[in-house]
Order: sequence, then structure tokens, then C-alpha cells
Amino acid sequence: MTKLVNLEDCCKILDSQRIPITANNRIEGPYPYYGANGIQDYVAGYIFDDELVLLAEDGGNFGSKDRPIAYRVSGKCWVNNHAHVLKPKSGLDVDYLCYSLAFYDTSNLVNGATRKKLTQSAMRKMKIPLPPLNIQIKIVDTIKKVRSIISFRQSQLDKLDTLVKARFVEMFGDPCCNQLNWKCKKLNEITSKIGSGATPKGGKESYVVNGVSFVRSLNVYDGNFVYKNLAHLTQVQASQLQNVTLEKNDVLINITGASVARSCIVPNDILPARVNQHVSILRPNLENVNPVFLNQLLISYNFKNKLLNLGSAGGATRQAITKQQLEDLEIILPPIELQNQFTSFVQQVDKSKVA
Repeated sequence: MTKLVNLEDCCKILDSQRIPITANNRIEGPYPYYGANGIQDYVAGYIFDDELVLLAEDGGNFGSKDRPIAYRVSGKCWVNNHAHVLKPKSGLDVDYLCYSLAFYDTSNLVNGATRKKLTQSAMRKMKIPLPPLNIQIKIVDTIKKVRSIISFRQSQLDKLDTLVKARFVEMFGDPCCNQLNWKCKKLNEITSKIGSGATPKGGKESYVVNGVSFVRSLNVYDGNFVYKNLAHLTQVQASQLQNVTLEKNDVLINITGASVARSCIVPNDILPARVNQHVSILRPNLENVNPVFLNQLLISYNFKNKLLNLGSAGGATRQAITKQQLEDLEIILPPIELQNQFTSFVQQVDKSKVA
């Protein structure tokens, strides 16, 4: 059975060698200056020259499932006082140490209300499994292979997304320039609904585990609906938002905040659903507008920039696209047969992405 060991027993703790440098006092140079979550700057000197693992002390990604709290550094570098510095002792592989700590559950270890901190005393008592060195190396090799496969597959997915964008331009040209002279109409002329919702009384504290889906801006990405953190409402709450009930083929677009202008098609498996005030429903008239075509148009490079410019037009600190601005958007309108051909192409690409 693999034994559990405290970090202080299997690592040298080099925190006492850390030296923070304020931004004004840093001299630019070739050596990375590390903090809690990675490189903060490049400086003229270094205080470490080794194979090390840096573990966030404060300001780290504590509790995140996709952003690590530990990372590897190699060679000459400088580390500030926001990251613990760990050097593995004999019998502990440095990469194995890093993987063991990257997503460590620190929920019972960190303290602080607004800025979580993993104190040195708490860090020293963190436990990791310590199998024989040859087993550690096998584990590391397996993880690296998996990460390599994930990276390769992601690259394939990115290329398929690029293929869809290229096919759109090939078939319809730039929707802003309209060099192919397609008929144009305002968005409110080719949709039966344009409108956003509201947040129920009580905010997120009123959400339930199961119920009517409640779509927020964090669920809407360009061409992709993100199920993570999808909220749910009770039937009573949902009944108060009947005017923003989502339907099959609705196109969603974020209209406020940092995610403004992100757009996707609502997936059928979340229906019935409602939206909050940061997301607008675009319901295309299917006899002359295909929702896949409309969504791809909205997220095409030049049209996306047009939407972002609209969002900043008011000069406010928080970007926003108004309902009137959406209604007045000029949209190219190629024959529905061509739009359907494009949709068939996208569906074939989606099958490849699933595979």
C-alpha cells in the first residue's frame, strides 16, 4: 500500500529564499519572475537555478477544477512571496510532485475571506501518496501521454472550427462588406422575437438543483453552449418569466459585460428554459433564415467586431448592446437553400468533432 507523506518530509521548503520585488524596482532582464499563478514579469537577476515546484500561497486558483495551484519551474528564475518553493528530496520525482499538487483539495487548508491564503504551516502538513520512484515515473509518463493526446485532439477541433469559418466565407463572403450583393434585411424583419429576461427575486440564492433551465451569459460561448454552472428555477419562478421562454432553434447572444456578443444556438436538451437579463433571444423566421447560418454570421470575425463596437458605442465602462441596436442590425440574406447547404456542412463537421 502506498504511504502518505507530509510535504515537509519529502520536500525542502525554500520559502526563506524568496524575495519580492515591487514593480517599480524591477530591472528588466531575461529571467522569469514568478508569482502564485505563473510568470509575472522578467527581471535582470535570479535567486533560484533548479528543478522546483511552485505552490500558490495566496491569490492562487484554490478550488478551481481547471486551473492548477502548482506548476513546474526549471533553471534560473526569481520567485516572489506569493508562491511556496518546493524542492523534492531524494526518492520524489519533481513532475510527480507537481501533478500531485496541481489540483489538491485545499478547502480545509486555506483561510481568508476575499484573498485565500495557504499558510506555510498548513502547506507543510499537506499529504501526498509516495509510491516507489519507478511507479512515480510511470504515472508521470501516463499523464504526459494523456495531456499530449488531449492537446492533439484540441488542435483537431480548432482546425474543424476554422474549416467551418472558411466555408462560411467561401459561400457567403464577408457579411459586413456583402461583396456578393446578397439581399439584406434588418434583424427584426427576419425574427419573430428579440428580447432578454431577468433574474428572479433572490438572485442565485434562489436557484434549485433541478427544475427549469435558466441560461446566463456564462453558458453562452461562440458557437458553443457550456453546460457547466447551468442554473435551474422552480416552476413558480419560471412562470414569472414566461415572456422569455426558450424554444428550439433560438439563437442566444450575450448583450452585457465582458462576454458581450458571444452567441450560440440553444441546445434542445436544456428545454424548457428561460434566460436572464444578460442574454437576448433571437428567434429566426425559419422560412427565410436558418439558425445555424445566423449564428455563424454573428460570430464571424468582422461581424463580431461590429457587435463589439456597438457594445462600446455608449462610452460606458460596462459593454452593452441594446435591443434597438439588435433590431436595427443589417443582415445578409442569401437564399434559404444555400443556408441549408451550409448547415448540412456544419452538421457533418460536428459529427467529426464528436468522433
